[in-house]
Amino acid sequence: PHPLFGGTMDNKVVQTLARAFVQCGWTAVRFNFRGVGKTAGQHDEGRGEAEDFAAVVSQLAGDAAAPLALAGFSFGGYVAAHAADRLAATGTPAQRLLLVGPATSRFTRPATVAPDTVVIHGEADDVVPLQATLDWARPQVLPVIVLPGVGHFFHGQLTLLKQQVVQAFGG
Repeated sequence: PHPLFGGTMDNKVVQTLARAFVQCGWTAVRFNFRGVGKTAGQHDEGRGEAEDFAAVVSQLAGDAAAPLALAGFSFGGYVAAHAADRLAATGTPAQRLLLVGPATSRFTRPATVAPDTVVIHGEADDVVPLQATLDWARPQVLPVIVLPGVGHFFHGQLTLLKQQVVQAFGG
């Protein structure tokens, strides 16, 4: 989530996503964006954070046989989509992308996303309106999984979120 609003790798949604991926047999890596916790640097409106995201992937990409999925929540979804663009341009494309409550109102253009990108959004999201995500997904013919009555932070619905991720990435 957004680092200027308290977003860290310890956010409950981020932890839920990591646990879901591990349950599915993936290796999960969480990291803080620049300026959060003991990290260096300052918030860069997503540009530098996407570079950092791609750098983390590059550091871990030693096993070319392992599939690569990028995931992000809220601002992290915005950054993950742009990091996927950067990685594709360098010949290290992500096979899958998961965007949860993505900050689609921040996307200046539709990020290039794979057709099997999974987008999960809460119907009652008061931070990133569902309509903004639908408007972003529509030109890409990208399905959006809408969780009824769920807000931006998935309060009381983390189990449902985890189930959706396991269903999408478990096979």
